[in-house]
Amino acid sequence: MTQQMGWTLAEWRQSYRNGSIEPRDALQGLRAALQDSDPAWIHIVSSAELDAQLDQLAALPHAPDLPLYGIPFVVKDNIDVAGLPTSAACPAFAHTPSADATSVARLRAAGAVVLAKTNLDQFATGLVGTRSPFGAVPNSFNPAYISGGSSSGSAVAVARGLVPFSLGTDTAGSGRVPAGFNNIVGLKPTRGRFSAHGVLPACRTLDCVSVFALTVEDAEEVAATLEGFDANDSYSRHPGQPAVLLGEQPRLGIPAQPQWFGDTQAEAAWASALSRLQALGAELVELDFSPMQELAQLLYGGPWVAERYAAIAPFIAQHAEQIHPVVRSIISQAEHFSAVDCFEAEYRRADLAREIQTLMQSVDALVVPTAPKLPTLAEVEQEPVLVNSQLGTWTNFVNLADCAALALPAGIRADGLPFGITLLGAAWQDAALAEFGKRWQRHMPWKLGATDRTAPAGTDAQVNTAPNGYLRLAVVGAHLRGMPLNSQLTERHARFVEAAFTAANYRLYALPNTTPPKPGLVRSSSGEPIAVELWDVPVQLFGSFVGLIPAPLGIGTLTLQDGREVKGFICEGAAIEGATDITHLGGWRAYIATRG
Repeated sequence: MTQQMGWTLAEWRQSYRNGSIEPRDALQGLRAALQDSDPAWIHIVSSAELDAQLDQLAALPHAPDLPLYGIPFVVKDNIDVAGLPTSAACPAFAHTPSADATSVARLRAAGAVVLAKTNLDQFATGLVGTRSPFGAVPNSFNPAYISGGSSSGSAVAVARGLVPFSLGTDTAGSGRVPAGFNNIVGLKPTRGRFSAHGVLPACRTLDCVSVFALTVEDAEEVAATLEGFDANDSYSRHPGQPAVLLGEQPRLGIPAQPQWFGDTQAEAAWASALSRLQALGAELVELDFSPMQELAQLLYGGPWVAERYAAIAPFIAQHAEQIHPVVRSIISQAEHFSAVDCFEAEYRRADLAREIQTLMQSVDALVVPTAPKLPTLAEVEQEPVLVNSQLGTWTNFVNLADCAALALPAGIRADGLPFGITLLGAAWQDAALAEFGKRWQRHMPWKLGATDRTAPAGTDAQVNTAPNGYLRLAVVGAHLRGMPLNSQLTERHARFVEAAFTAANYRLYALPNTTPPKPGLVRSSSGEPIAVELWDVPVQLFGSFVGLIPAPLGIGTLTLQDGREVKGFICEGAAIEGATDITHLGGWRAYIATRG
């Protein structure tokens, strides 16, 4: 098992392809090394249960070609896995579902294999990772400190390098706080991007399935498998506005007066993270987070606790004594709120969400500390509700305001504990957050969780690939920056990537009788490198862009000087009759300059 500690998805895939490991041997060995006494686990699959999964995997068509073939993952125990008990960390509640949650089904269809169900704050109520009869899950760096919750076991399993990714859930920060406390990535999607069918609700209108991973690339790849509308989930949504990628010098909104609750180590780590963001080219803009803080208070101080009661109402009515006392005290607050209170709180939520969304329009994204402090187990035991409330300072408002979030490692504090930051964007800006997260990762590669391995700085293939939901396009003429048709790109939220050159087998012509003037790029055995610009265009808007392209121009595949292939402008060969060959100038800008 130690051989595979801290492997990324790419490393698992490569090892299968080169034959150095085989799924059954590797996963049975990994399973055997998991200990029932480890508080990260609620249920470890048996050898027979694992064999059954591997048999099902082998029966899938072209199984070795599946994107997640034979890759192990673990699942928070409020998400259904067929044939395994779902307890939500309450033994009396446990039942065995006959079907996978949609998220699990999609991962298994992609070839992934479930190894265990993980511990959590009971009924996903808490940000501490201690409210479970299966034991408190300790921090992966220092067992005297909390792991964060509620997705404690899922986060720690990834941080310790046991699996490359895991599923959690996030209502108030449960998919982000444990990521920050364990030096891993926590991807909290736009609500409704991933199906929540087969997930025991905490607050059904707010819940998200979340992803923990060692790198942003891995989190994004898993997210691409999970996303998609699901008619079985009443809160599933079709994608909205395409993501607008953050520029090379993004404006990032930060809290004007962050609270640290006495954790000076976290405060110092935040200052260091801000300096690194500035070194990456970001402009930091201090914002008044008062509306965020007021909205955060509504989650536990308002009638949303009634949603938690509704999720388990029949059970709590008969088995209240079986529920963790802190969890029971929180959920029982539902009896203090009326239907009128619920509507009034919802109206206030809508007002604050609109105010927050308007404020966010002044910047490209928000950046906040993932949590303002990292407490010890003893601190939480002494003040369980107060400390939990403090931990939600920068997370509780996010789902209420319909935001996407990406928690990222941001260095190790002077006391040896992790510190994390979280990027926040409006709904459906997930791809923009992930793209900037990869830039952050390349800028300051982190250790993979609590292992001694360092995150890959990013291969050329990763850097030179368009983000999920985008298509990379080479433009050669009137769509270049500063040229008359460039607005057709910017209006569609396309983002300039880089200047480049084609391979040396193209010729460029100035076409006659075109308004505005346009070039034609033609493949030729006697060509030269031609200057182009690469832009990332949202896939959803690419069709409307292509519809504006007049004959004899079109979109085809271009080969660049470095061997990459991208979509780009091409011209019909017959159109060059009567056109002026300007290949020797090397590009359209140089030609325009000769015209004065």
